[in-house]
Amino acid sequence: MRNPVSSASLAAFLNRHPSSPRYWVALSGGLDSTVLLHLCHALRSTQPDLPLTAAHIHHGLQHHADDWVASCAEACRALDIPLTICHVDARPKRGESPEAAARDARYTALSGLLGTGDTLLTAQHRDDQAETLLLQLLRGAGVAGLAAMPERAAFGPGFLARPLLQVGRAELTAYAEEHQLRWVEDPSNSDIRFARNYLRREIMPMLRARWPGADQALARSSAHCAETKDLLDELAAELLHRIADDSRDTLVVARLAELAPAQQRLVLRHWLSARGCTLPSTVLLERIRTEVCRAGRDRQPVVAWSDVEVRRFRGQLHLCQATPNPDPSWETEWDGRSPLLLPPNNGRLLAERWLGPGLDPAQWHEGRITVRYRRGGESLRLPDRGGSRELKKLLNEAGVPYWERNRIPLIYIDAALAAVADRWVDETFAGNPATESIRIRWDRSASG
Repeated sequence: MRNPVSSASLAAFLNRHPSSPRYWVALSGGLDSTVLLHLCHALRSTQPDLPLTAAHIHHGLQHHADDWVASCAEACRALDIPLTICHVDARPKRGESPEAAARDARYTALSGLLGTGDTLLTAQHRDDQAETLLLQLLRGAGVAGLAAMPERAAFGPGFLARPLLQVGRAELTAYAEEHQLRWVEDPSNSDIRFARNYLRREIMPMLRARWPGADQALARSSAHCAETKDLLDELAAELLHRIADDSRDTLVVARLAELAPAQQRLVLRHWLSARGCTLPSTVLLERIRTEVCRAGRDRQPVVAWSDVEVRRFRGQLHLCQATPNPDPSWETEWDGRSPLLLPPNNGRLLAERWLGPGLDPAQWHEGRITVRYRRGGESLRLPDRGGSRELKKLLNEAGVPYWERNRIPLIYIDAALAAVADRWVDETFAGNPATESIRIRWDRSASG
């Protein structure tokens, strides 16, 4: 039987998708990625202008890591393919598995190499897909997890593609032997303490002995799940459109409550996934659906995981970064000219001259400017509002969520409250809106 591993099959795969300005080959030096590199080289005989670069990630976890770099460099020189080497810190954090740490470090580095529209080619194959499906089943994954690895997906500024998903490890081995390829063996691949290695070395051989077509059957099931996931994504997007408040990027709780429980879970997962979140566990998702959505109006429910949290405010669900409130005793002077970084991870303040309402330039440049956070009892007089107003009431009237109120920087001139971030200016310090004034801008994207 003719081996399905060929440059023609790779060409057919690439032709199914939009072309990229550059193709990166993730090269570990092992069998699978060495075959993929060789296939890319063979494809250049018919597509000599194919823009190719190999990328090797040096994890620094194995004694032979430098030898693997040398092996990859030798292979790339022989095939006249440029090689980029990235050194990463793949040591696991507390509570993180070594596999996950290495994978995250690897993909973060590879994503950083890609330019807009570039494609990263990786060498996962049918056996890997079967193992991934089994791992997801054992983790209790839903349809999205059981869809396993897609053939092509968005990745950083470009895409990640897996052209070998339809072929097995045995066929890759046959290709490598036929073309007398040389590759390295990672000794950690034989360590059955790792879940995937245990499946690969202990479980899969028994499954294949009883069901010879196990790999193909599992890959087929994964493809069916992928189709189902696509249909569910379409349904979720339609439902989300009905219950979302796009102006606030929130979900309206009353509209969510009109859906069946399964639909609620579907919409919540889609909403969180579309915003790049690590999805919460089933237990936490159920807490969002019940505790957060159904709590009394006088409650302040929150469910937190990873580095995010879901809160409810005025009948809407908000997705927020899980960051601590600033220390209310924090205070600093500001020269009013250079950007001021705010702790903790609360962005920065900028002062800009412009034609319109804002702070009086004379008082701004002559006074002593300090910045701090709410401590209680603050008030200010707004132009054309008459009288002094408590800041607490102003924030409530403006619909500022309660968890954001203590993060708003307050700007003082000579110990008097002059401005509340970029929201309000006290009339005592207001400039003439018909002339140039100082406008405060709070850039929340900057890290302090």
